[in-house]
Amino acid sequence: MAYRRIASLKTYERFTDYVSELGVDLPSVETPQSGSDSPLGQKLSVGELTLGNRFCILPMEGWDGTADGQPSELTFRRWRNFGLSGAKLIWGGEAVAVRHDGRANPNQLLINDQNLSQLEQLRNHLCSAHVEQFGDENDLVVGLQLTHSGRYAKPNEKGRPEPRPAQRNPALDPRLSIEDDGPLMSDDDLLDLIDRFAEAAVMAERIGFQFVDVKHCHGYLGHELLSAVNRPGRFGGSFENRTRFLREVVAAIRARVPKLQIGVRLSIFDFVPYRPGSDGQGIPDPKADPKLAFGGGNGGQAVDLQQTRELLSLMQELGIRMVCTTAGSPYYNPHIQRPAYFPPSDGYQPPEDPLVGVARQIQATADLKRSHPDLVFVGSGYTYLQDWLPHVAEAVVAAGMADSIGLGRMVLSYPELPADVLAGNTWARKKVCRTFSDCTTAPRNEMVSGCYPLDPFYKARPERDALKGLKS
Repeated sequence: MAYRRIASLKTYERFTDYVSELGVDLPSVETPQSGSDSPLGQKLSVGELTLGNRFCILPMEGWDGTADGQPSELTFRRWRNFGLSGAKLIWGGEAVAVRHDGRANPNQLLINDQNLSQLEQLRNHLCSAHVEQFGDENDLVVGLQLTHSGRYAKPNEKGRPEPRPAQRNPALDPRLSIEDDGPLMSDDDLLDLIDRFAEAAVMAERIGFQFVDVKHCHGYLGHELLSAVNRPGRFGGSFENRTRFLREVVAAIRARVPKLQIGVRLSIFDFVPYRPGSDGQGIPDPKADPKLAFGGGNGGQAVDLQQTRELLSLMQELGIRMVCTTAGSPYYNPHIQRPAYFPPSDGYQPPEDPLVGVARQIQATADLKRSHPDLVFVGSGYTYLQDWLPHVAEAVVAAGMADSIGLGRMVLSYPELPADVLAGNTWARKKVCRTFSDCTTAPRNEMVSGCYPLDPFYKARPERDALKGLKS
């Protein structure tokens, strides 16, 4: 099914008319403000931390680290761009594995004693770029996302998954050649991993990061445990057991670095896994078990935030102040997580207009903000808005539907976007991400992630020709 491309909506009236035609609730302003007059330019306090504006850089996986988990020149280049962006909250910048077996790819960053000085240099590189561009870093907050990839671990030989699943999943297990009686990550494994998260948090604070994110999204280990209704033992079954991993990680971090802030990037809802239908359009996998979709309702094809609200209340009890919202997984239902007109090479054609997916995330985050007003919410899923991103972002923040606007793919092609919006500069349309999905297709095919269509640096790399071949 063909949908209207955002780039074809040349005027604000055409954009809002199309939003109305789709019947989605997507707020916007006709003319975004600039500077301190803009809701996006307002400061935000999180405990003792002060954020200078309402833009956030989301954590990404670049597939461009070294085999032993250190940053490469390409990683340093990306982080320098994060510093130059003008965003005052860096939510991790990167998904960093706390243990080798939890790396999502053989080039993912890894935090350990051997790599610590390089990770410190990476943070300093970002901050130096920010100071160079904006004068100081007094209102810049930089955190580090800590992760274990669970069933999506691929730490060693390229192309060879080494899954560490937390529970059985009839739709996903066959995709990763996980046998019905194959081993699950044991309770003892999880207890060891809890200690490893705490050790990583100690290291992160030592090298200057102001908070850590205990990742619970996108089908990785923390997220899968939230839906582990069929898992036996201390970490499965009841809500108390399914949240035990988060509770014990937070307790372990608090015991060792009590002043370090903790955030959680959370898939606030999930749908069942999708797969391509006979026409290439995504359809629910017939083997899917709806009970395994945390925050999902109506057979795992709609949003039901009841358990998510319970989880957020628990987070508040644990002293967590920051939540970065997202949805689903890039591996099994990317249309709800990363709305795009063009799917990655191993994906499926979107089963709905991507604007529907954008609005779904924005409204779900707003719902949770209303029920938990004391939490600071960073929203995601904005890149597909393209030219109209500032218009919607300002309206969302002004209405209190989210506290900060998270940018991921967009800053790969247009890193200066936050600074340009806040300065009222002319919109650089040639840099605007059009969701071609090359930044996803590349790492799925063992190449570094970058914006090959729009960034001249990546355009000149040999991977661009290989990507063209894959897409054709």
